[in-house]
Amino acid sequence: MKRLEKEKRGLFFASVCLPLIFFLFLVSGCENIFAPKLATQEMTVGGILSDQKSIDGVFQNFVYAYTFRDTSVYTKLIGSNFTFTYWDYDNNVPIAWGREDEMRSTYNMFQLVNRLTLNWNAYADSTVDSLHATVTRGFTLEVAFNPADIEDANGWAYFVLDRTSSSAPWQITLWKDESNF
Repeated sequence: MKRLEKEKRGLFFASVCLPLIFFLFLVSGCENIFAPKLATQEMTVGGILSDQKSIDGVFQNFVYAYTFRDTSVYTKLIGSNFTFTYWDYDNNVPIAWGREDEMRSTYNMFQLVNRLTLNWNAYADSTVDSLHATVTRGFTLEVAFNPADIEDANGWAYFVLDRTSSSAPWQITLWKDESNF
């Protein structure tokens, strides 16, 4: 009889008390210890994302956006007056597009690939003042469409970055791709 009573109390605790405690914990405003906070732009020291107040921070966020195929991070990198250019080797002409086309093509790329691995290499050249910067940097990019279809790109990228004040984040306003892709 005592055993049956113990089992009933255990069942009552597991089916009523535990859910009630969990619900009260969630609505009390306490942080959920089982779910870590999402990365935010403010995470700088030891975090994944940078605040983009440094040129290196922009490149760190660029890698994050490509690695996790995160358009919300990528959007913050691209200025409203952005231009992307590359050389179309098939037709032997330069191609350029603006921010809207860049966001659409990047979104589509993020959806179509299984994995992107971007590595920034050495700076070949850079000129930086408080509001304007030009940077030429080497890179390698591995684009995995599926395990059997992997493309590699490498080369140089020339960037112009601008910001509205010395305390504002940098944004890319020009990206000239000089790769083999």
